[in-house]
Amino acid sequence: MPTAINAVVAQQTAAGSVPSTTAGTTEGAGGGTGGIYSAIISRNQPIIHVKEKTYEELHKKCLEKNILYEDPDFPPNESSLFYSQKSPVKFEWKRPREICENPRFIIGGANRTDICQGELGNCWFLAAIACLTLNKKLLCRVIPHDQSFIQNYAGIFHFQFWRYGDWVDVVIDDCLPTYNNQLVFTKSSQRNEFWSALLEKAYAKLHGSYEALKGGNTTEAMEDFTGGVTEFYEIKDAPKDIYKIMKHAIDRGSLMASSIDDDLGFSYGSAPRSTIGELIARMVKNQENAQMTQSTLDYQGIEERPAWTIMPMQYETRMSCGLVKGHAYSVTAVEEVLFKGEKIRLVRLRNPWGQVEWNGAWSDKSEEWDSVNKEEKIRLQHKVVEDGEFWISFQDFMRHFTKLEICNLTPDALEVDKFQTWTVSVNEGRWVRGCSAGGCRNYPDTFWTNPQYRLKLLEEDDDPEDEEVICSFLVALMQKNRRKERKLGANLYTIGFAIYEVTALDFALCTMHGTKHHLQKDFFLYNASKARSKTYINMREISERFRLPPSEYVIIPSTYDPHQEGEFILRVFSEKRSLSEVIHSHHVAPIIFVSDRANSNKELTAEENDGKDGEKTQADEKKRSSTKAHEESEEQKQFRNIFRQIAGDDMEINAEELRNVLNNVVKKHKDLRSEGFELESCRSMIALMDTDGSGKINFDEFRHLWDKIKSWQKIFKRYDTDHSGTINSYEMRNAVNDAGFRLNNQLYDIITMRYADKNMNIDFDSFICCFVRLDAMFRAFHAFDKDGDGIIKLNVLEVNCFMRVCLTP
Repeated sequence: MPTAINAVVAQQTAAGSVPSTTAGTTEGAGGGTGGIYSAIISRNQPIIHVKEKTYEELHKKCLEKNILYEDPDFPPNESSLFYSQKSPVKFEWKRPREICENPRFIIGGANRTDICQGELGNCWFLAAIACLTLNKKLLCRVIPHDQSFIQNYAGIFHFQFWRYGDWVDVVIDDCLPTYNNQLVFTKSSQRNEFWSALLEKAYAKLHGSYEALKGGNTTEAMEDFTGGVTEFYEIKDAPKDIYKIMKHAIDRGSLMASSIDDDLGFSYGSAPRSTIGELIARMVKNQENAQMTQSTLDYQGIEERPAWTIMPMQYETRMSCGLVKGHAYSVTAVEEVLFKGEKIRLVRLRNPWGQVEWNGAWSDKSEEWDSVNKEEKIRLQHKVVEDGEFWISFQDFMRHFTKLEICNLTPDALEVDKFQTWTVSVNEGRWVRGCSAGGCRNYPDTFWTNPQYRLKLLEEDDDPEDEEVICSFLVALMQKNRRKERKLGANLYTIGFAIYEVTALDFALCTMHGTKHHLQKDFFLYNASKARSKTYINMREISERFRLPPSEYVIIPSTYDPHQEGEFILRVFSEKRSLSEVIHSHHVAPIIFVSDRANSNKELTAEENDGKDGEKTQADEKKRSSTKAHEESEEQKQFRNIFRQIAGDDMEINAEELRNVLNNVVKKHKDLRSEGFELESCRSMIALMDTDGSGKINFDEFRHLWDKIKSWQKIFKRYDTDHSGTINSYEMRNAVNDAGFRLNNQLYDIITMRYADKNMNIDFDSFICCFVRLDAMFRAFHAFDKDGDGIIKLNVLEVNCFMRVCLTP
C-alpha cells in the first residue's frame, strides 16, 4: 500500500478557492526542484534513453557478442532501489535463471491472477496491471510479446509506456532484487513466470527507482499504460446511472479501479507512513515465516512451485468483511445474474495482494452461488480459490467503497449508447516561479500571470434529443515528472483550472496593451469563470467534462498556491471541431519579436550618415543643436557640467565614471528609493552602448542612454506601488510591454531567472540593466532586418556581431 499521499482537496466557493480543513499541504521544500532554467530546458530532454540505441540494436549486439545485457542507466545496486536511506539488509540481484529452473516470460498468457504484490507500497500500480490484462490489444502494446527466456535470450527486455503525449520504449536487463532467493517486489502466482516483475522494474526505471513507486493513484498507471484520460467519482456523489456507466466502461475496454478511504484520512493509493527500514524488517520476518511454512510442504512431482506472496502489514485496516481500507482494487467485471427469479447486479474485484478477499454475500464460498446454475457460474468464471479475486453485489459495492476511477481509452467511452469521434489537442506548458506561477484565483495579483490557453468551440453537438446549442468537451490537466523528482524533495502540487468566456473586445483590449491576447489582471477581477474544475487536488491529473455554448474561451491552469514551479500538459477533447492553442507563445524562427518602437530604436548617432547626405546631415545637426541649446533646462546644464567634470577633455567615460554620473543624478530623485547602480551593471551598459569598441561612451551616447533611463524610470515608479525601490517579478511582463518590447513567454521566464532576487523582486538597478540589454538587442535586430519583415538571415560574421550583443553580461 502506498504511503503519504493524502489527497489534498481545495473546495471552491463563489469568491474563489478555500483549502480543505481536513488535509495538509504536500508542497515540497522550496516550491520547486529544478529552478527556472531547468524548467525551460527539461521539456526538451529525452525521458528514457540508452546511449541512443534501440532495443533491437542492443539485443542484436548482445547476441553477436554472446553476452548478457547489463543496463548502465539502471544498475543492479542500491541506487536503483531506494533514495531516502540505505537498506538495512543486503539484496542480491539475480537473473531469473539464477532464481529458478525453466524461467518463462509469460505462461499461458498474461492475466490478472499472475500479479502478487511484494513488499513495496504500489498496490495502485498492480491494480492497474490487473485491469490492463483484460484488454489484450493494450497489453501487447505495453508488453511486447516477442520476448523470451528461451529463443534469442540475451538478458534484455523492453516495455512501452505513454509519457506525457509520447510513447517511450524502456529497455532493462533482467536482474531482479531478491532476498533468500525470493523476489522482493512484484511476482507472479507461478514461481517461474517473470513478466510482471520485469514490467515493474521497467516502470521503476521510468521513475528513477523502486522507492519512487511507493504511494500513488491507480489512474496514474492506467494512463501510462493507455494514453487515456481518467474520470474520477466519489461514490457517495455518483450519478444515478453509475452502474450503467461502469458496465459501458468495461464493455468498451476502459480500465477501472476502486478503493476505500480509511478512518485516518488515508485514501486510495495512500498508506500509513513507513520507512524503508520498516518495510525491509517486515519483509525479512515474512520471508522467514514463508520458508518455515514451505519446509513443511512436499512439492515433489510438481513441475511449477507456487511463489510465496509477501502480504504487506495491514495496519489494522482490514475490515471484518475482508475488505481493506486505504487500498486499491481492480474492477475486472460488471455483470447481472439471475437469482431466485430476480436479476442481481454484481461487480468483480481483485485485490493485488493475490489474497485477502471479501467474505460477504456473493463471495467465493457464499451460499448465494448455490442458487446459480452451472452455466451461469461458468459464464461468470466463478471459482472457489484464494487468489484475491471475488464477486460482490453492486449494492454492497456502493455501501463499502468510496472512490471509483475510470480510465477511458477515448473520452466518449462513457457516453451511453453513443459512438462518437472526439478531437484531441495537447498543449505543453510550465509554471515558473516569479513569472507564470500565479496560483489560483485567491491570489488576484498573480492569478492572471498563469499560462493561458485559447479554446474555440466552433460546432455544437449532434444530439437531436438535446434542444440546447451546446458543445461537449473534456479538459485534463496533468503535472509532469513529480514522481521522478521525489528524491529531490518534490511532491504532487495541488492543481486545478478555470475557464473564462472572452469576446473580441477583450482580446482587442489586450492587443492595445501589447500582450498579444494575454488577459490582464482587470479582466479576472471583473469577470466570473464560466466553468472550472470542481476541486483543487494533489493528483497527477485532474479532468472534467463540460457543456458550453459555441464561443471563444480561455483556460487557466494553475497550482493552488503561487510560486510553485513545474511542468504540465493540458489536453482538450471535444466532440466536434475545436481549436486549442497557447496564448502569447510564439513558434516562429526569431526568439525575439519585432518591437513597436522599431523606428525609434535604430542607431544612436547622426554621424553614420555620410556621402551625398553629409552636408544636409551636418546642417540638420546644427539646427537641432541650436534648438536644443535654447530648450536646455537647468537640470540638463548641470547634467552636462557633471559629465564634463568626470569625463575630462576627451568627453568620454568608462564604467566606473558612468557609475559616478548615474548615482549622482539618481540621488537627486528623492522619490526613487535606490542604492544606486553596481559597477558590473555599468560595465554592461558600456558594452551595450559603446558603438566604436573603445570601452567608453561619449556624451551623445550617454545622453541617449539617460533619456531612455528617465522614460524607463517612469515605468518602474508606476509598478513600484509601495515605494520600496523594487517591483514584483510578475509585473515585469507589463513593464516590458509598456516600454514597447514584445517578447515571448520563454524570454519572460529568462528575465525572471536573470534579474529577480530570491523574493521574486527586481530592484531599479536590475530593471534598468534588463531594459538596456533589450534595447540593444532590438536595435541590433533591426539593423540586420533590412526589409522590415521581422526575419533576419545572418552570415557567420554577422552572427558573431549579433551574439556579442546578446551575450554581453
